Amino acid sequence: MKKTGAEIVFESLKLEGVDTVFGLPGGAVLTLYHAMGKYSEEIRHILVRHEQGAVHAADGYARSSGKVGVCIVTSGPGGTNTVTGLATAYMDSVPLVVFTGQVPTMLIGNDAFQEADITGITRPCTKHNYLVKDVNDLPMIIKQAFHLARTGRPGPVLIDLPKDVIAASTDFNYPSKLKMRSYNPTYHGHPGQIKRAAKLIAGAKKPLIYAGGGVILSNASKELTTLAQKLSIPVTTTLMGLGCFPGTHPLFLGMLGMHGTFHANMAVTHCDALIAIGARFDDRVTGKIESFSPHSKKIHIDIDPTSISKNVPVDIPIVGDARNILKTLLKYLEEEAGHDWDRKHADWNNQITGWKNNTTPQDTSCGPCIKPQYVIEKINELTRGDAIITTEVGQNQMWTAQAFKFTQPRTLLTSGGLGTMGYGFPAAIGAQVAFPDKTVIDIAGDGSIQMNIQELATAVQYHLPVKVAILNNHCLGMVRQWQQLFYEQKYIQSVFDVVPDFVKLAEAYGALGLRATKPEEVEPVIRQALSTPKPVLMDFLIDQNECVYPMVPAGAALTEMLLV
Repeated sequence: MKKTGAEIVFESLKLEGVDTVFGLPGGAVLTLYHAMGKYSEEIRHILVRHEQGAVHAADGYARSSGKVGVCIVTSGPGGTNTVTGLATAYMDSVPLVVFTGQVPTMLIGNDAFQEADITGITRPCTKHNYLVKDVNDLPMIIKQAFHLARTGRPGPVLIDLPKDVIAASTDFNYPSKLKMRSYNPTYHGHPGQIKRAAKLIAGAKKPLIYAGGGVILSNASKELTTLAQKLSIPVTTTLMGLGCFPGTHPLFLGMLGMHGTFHANMAVTHCDALIAIGARFDDRVTGKIESFSPHSKKIHIDIDPTSISKNVPVDIPIVGDARNILKTLLKYLEEEAGHDWDRKHADWNNQITGWKNNTTPQDTSCGPCIKPQYVIEKINELTRGDAIITTEVGQNQMWTAQAFKFTQPRTLLTSGGLGTMGYGFPAAIGAQVAFPDKTVIDIAGDGSIQMNIQELATAVQYHLPVKVAILNNHCLGMVRQWQQLFYEQKYIQSVFDVVPDFVKLAEAYGALGLRATKPEEVEPVIRQALSTPKPVLMDFLIDQNECVYPMVPAGAALTEMLLV
């Protein structure tokens, strides 16, 4: 039976198991949206208010569910508005398939109305992209796109659809099998390298696990926890790795790096074996490269061979899927007879405990002003940690990483690599669509929430009870903090003279707005928000002078932390 290109898109989505797409229509994709009506009972469409919001929502859906996120936008500005979302997903290895409209093939290159070379523009920030020139190629391209998005190191794939291609008809045959000669990710690590790693770990006196987002992407949290517990090895994670190891576990040291804990950074500096799993030695983690973990032999497990030894030379590289490799590593370590791991690593764990106990914790108790950490601690307490938390970027993001105890993977959704302000709220919408019965909370700043505030209309329209906790300090908090510490306290263009009334703004969209100006109002506001079955904006007025500590200055070693 012949089908149009538009129908082929939706038939293919059905076969890939897609049940939700996020999007915004426009001229070049009207044929696609017209065909969508036939599939409305099988594929739900979430109408966003900005294309950047569509990609972030698909991203949040993907990160929280583990599925491929999908969105549809029109040509020209519709496509260019997706670039920030694509770059965000690319940096954080999030599987997306983004369909963009394009002018008819005969007009490509003629500067036609709403034409943009979106494949050229997005080539640096997609895992791969396609310009479809023949409707007969469309089924195979979609099959390849989903395969590329979800396998190996996941990432976003873009498919550009000229208007005449989606209007054309052909016989529909979706490929049942797929083989791409130039794309063959390695899933099982080299046995010899894994044995070398097992021998190094068995002989180490001060081992440390450094886990990143790859542990979550490969569903390896169980294996990681087993490794740490069996061998009594302490664990630190990156921002993207939070939740891959229980945040309440005695072996958990918290996050490392620029805003990591003192004892995590000291452990990295003094360990003799660093086991990096699904992490890429980002500059926010390492600080000064020459001083990063100088006494350790380094094992690096990652599915992306280009990430290994890119920033920090390692001694034992292992390319493959983290879950598969950890299973094999555990098997080899079980063959290491005669080890009392608790006793062997007791001195090391005691040393780390000493660093922790001898560090004066940051004061999060409230005086006359609301402490941002207190708000996050209360959210953690009142949800019992059972929530999907998204964040914007800046101080709100770091306070969340420090104060919320993430115990499960896929419960923190945040822009780690690109640091995208405006990510958190549409990502929360995507997560709420994926999990309608879960509590989803975006922790935001008053600067970042305004980047995609228009998506309140989306949340209200689809009855998505997303909660937003705005830590409102009337400024770009992290910019202001850097100006305070490193730019002579000259707060140039970081303090807002005009801040909207978020309560009234919420009400204007049909959501509930709540405000807390005093510490004693924090808990009642959170309780009311959690019990309200609709979108809620909570406005917490916090001290503008509050900073995120600890902090490692840019270019400094991890041991050169500013603690207060």
